[in-house]
Amino acid sequence: MELVLTTVAPSGAASFSIGYADAFQGLDVQILDSVMLSPTASDLVFEAADLTAVRQALGRAFAEAPIDWCVQPVEGRRKRLLVADMDSTIINVECLDELADFAGKKAEIAAITERAMRGELEFEGALRERVGMLKGLSTTALQQAYDERVRLNPGARTLVRTMAENGARCVLVSGGFTFFTSRVAEAAGFHADRANTLLEEAGALSGRVGEPILGREAKLAALKEEAAALGAPLSQTLAIGDGANDLAMIEAAGLGVAYRAKPIVAAQADAKVDHADLTALLYFQGYQASDFVTD
Repeated sequence: MELVLTTVAPSGAASFSIGYADAFQGLDVQILDSVMLSPTASDLVFEAADLTAVRQALGRAFAEAPIDWCVQPVEGRRKRLLVADMDSTIINVECLDELADFAGKKAEIAAITERAMRGELEFEGALRERVGMLKGLSTTALQQAYDERVRLNPGARTLVRTMAENGARCVLVSGGFTFFTSRVAEAAGFHADRANTLLEEAGALSGRVGEPILGREAKLAALKEEAAALGAPLSQTLAIGDGANDLAMIEAAGLGVAYRAKPIVAAQADAKVDHADLTALLYFQGYQASDFVTD
């Protein structure tokens, strides 16, 4: 099987020497080629019989290395569909926690968010509970939170615009709220967005969320529906997220990536991005820095 190992160091990082011989020790591997994708990213193409064994060996070898890496089959590495989580993935914050700050309840609600993202609480119930605690908050807080708190994470717009320019469909799928996803999708260049709806009464939040709630299974369904609409197999899809409600779509995608993720997600993903920015996902697909679409 022809595989490719992509390694990505953060921009401006100190030089790091990758010991491929040590990483592949004990494996039957034949090196075929190496390509520099940028000064901080490279591909190593090789033949090996067992992808799982290679991933396990590299996981041990790179456990303490200040790099992100991905190993996958060469064939089909450039994906036709990107499905991305929003909060703490494409953007820098959890929007619900920021709304809670305007209601004076951030610590209490953020604690529930953290447990839900770690998979310790059922997502739908945790969402209803948190939204219920915001009852009576003026809807003006939504725009204020967006303007003052929400920022695209580094590399997000470049990731989305580059994939879109190269023919991929890009969809933002969030357990958060349409008020935010519609704005973030436009800012980053996504083709579409899916999320939950905050219900309002007389200019204030009602404390209720529209049903059915978009959670873990709905994110998986979105991945499958979007792929089917393209006529693309799941092997041609890329999913990225950080929390437990992203896990099903990450596991189902052709390449599932954990971004600064909770342990339950990082353990199951095909690759992790813990050091570099979101353009690492472009390098994983074989894009060179000169291919990036930037503002």
